[in-house]
Amino acid sequence: MNIVEALQNEEAKLQRQLAAVKSAIPALNGGSSASVTPGHTSNPNGARAKRTMSAAVRARISRKAKARWAEIRAEKAKQAK
Repeated sequence: MNIVEALQNEEAKLQRQLAAVKSAIPALNGGSSASVTPGHTSNPNGARAKRTMSAAVRARISRKAKARWAEIRAEKAKQAK
């Protein structure tokens, strides 16, 4: 076995290990285990596109949050009496 062939085998082994580590990181962070390949993002520089909410969704979330806080305040007032 020559040196070049041995180095190529070692490189292939390291590439497999690197791929395993890269797929383990998102899995450990709670994300999906599927890896994202370069070039599959929405911007050419690799950054993700900014997500926006419609005004209707934002208003609905606001109403729900206000209702939750009103319920919490009412419960606190009930306990204070």
